[in-house]
Amino acid sequence: MAVSAKIEFDVAAPPSVVMEVLLDIESLPDWSGPHKEAEILTEYDDGTPEQVRVVVTAAGISDEQKLTYTWTENSCSWDLIEANQLSEQHGSYVVTPKGDGSHVEFTLEVELKIKMPGLIVKRAQKMAVDTARKGLTAEVERRATD
Repeated sequence: MAVSAKIEFDVAAPPSVVMEVLLDIESLPDWSGPHKEAEILTEYDDGTPEQVRVVVTAAGISDEQKLTYTWTENSCSWDLIEANQLSEQHGSYVVTPKGDGSHVEFTLEVELKIKMPGLIVKRAQKMAVDTARKGLTAEVERRATD
């Protein structure tokens, strides 16, 4: 069953700070509640994360995932290599300047290996967009004032 989520929001910090937080994969558990672990397995020649291992718990289900990331100056996207609970995953953040801050667009599409009740799927979707908006915003704004 394919599930998708999308949200757009503004952050009171420049795009460079948003991208700094996104590039800091190992800080994911600090600002993203569902992420329990995050480690960089391989990096591109420029030092940006390429393959990443994460442990995610959402709607009472824990999953270990291996992801591959793609980076541009103002975006990151990731695709699932392997996982226990998902057969597919594609996510992205696109960051654009807006006044003194940034506009962020977050999208996430997942395909579950197992059939789950709609209520649990909806709860996991809401958690994903809330984390993207609230968690990322709080971490970016905290770093912007440090």
